[in-house]
Amino acid sequence: MFLELFFQYLVAGLTYGTIYAVVGIGFNIIYNTTGIINFAQGEFVMLGGMTAVSLHAFLPLPLAIAGAVLVTMAVGGLIEMLFIRWLVKPSVLRMIIITIGVSILIREGALHLWGEGIRSLPYFTGNEVSAIEIGGVRVSPQVLWALGVAAIVVLLLNVFFHYTMLGREMRACASNRDAAALCGIPTRNMVTLSFVVSAGIGALAGCVVSPITQTQYGIGAGLAIKGFTVAILGGLGNSMAAVGAGFILGILESFSIWVMPTAYKDAISITILLAMLFARPSGLFGNSEAARLKEF
Repeated sequence: MFLELFFQYLVAGLTYGTIYAVVGIGFNIIYNTTGIINFAQGEFVMLGGMTAVSLHAFLPLPLAIAGAVLVTMAVGGLIEMLFIRWLVKPSVLRMIIITIGVSILIREGALHLWGEGIRSLPYFTGNEVSAIEIGGVRVSPQVLWALGVAAIVVLLLNVFFHYTMLGREMRACASNRDAAALCGIPTRNMVTLSFVVSAGIGALAGCVVSPITQTQYGIGAGLAIKGFTVAILGGLGNSMAAVGAGFILGILESFSIWVMPTAYKDAISITILLAMLFARPSGLFGNSEAARLKEF
């Protein structure tokens, strides 16, 4: 009985950790290219899920998901062009305030468009009761979809940034934007691309986890905090480390229910975030770039 309960909490932690990891990866993509902390990242997850639910009313599920990802990517690019591109060497604090403001605008727009109702996509394969038994624990096939999609996203991003010309240009832009511009790299386009890619990844995550966690207009703010915690915990700018950090946070939150009321679960991420910022701002994996957060 104890082992079954243990594995149930572990599976739940891995499921939520997958969401946090993908949001953290979105933070890192934009940070790596621009140095910007984008607190609207959680809203991309919400937009993906909500848009897919609306499109699924008259489109097959794969097309609805693809359409939701494309729409959210367009929103991400539009945000960068309207609110970010015209700024000249803004401070970290100013960028945080701008992205928080953008997240509020998106959230209020979603409230007017979809209302306060909770929505979800159907399970990709099977249904809620067609669980797979692993080690005596019944696991929803959608959990495996979420883990698989997260693994594929990390693999493709690693290939993109290390083995494609466009990815190398984005890394050059992150290393030194002025030097990259002198080498002929269109740095402004690279910044826009980073927003587009992170928005698309967030939207895909929102679609994959929607059958499990459901989605609502107001989930973005909480996801942004937890995604930021994961990015800091793993080392800001390190997307691979964000996956491990996401699982750590998800598992800690899941098992915390054993020793404290569910209402206090969200306090875990805040506590970890504050502890890391004070004790080790470079993160568990030692990315020194994260220490720049001390500036504010």
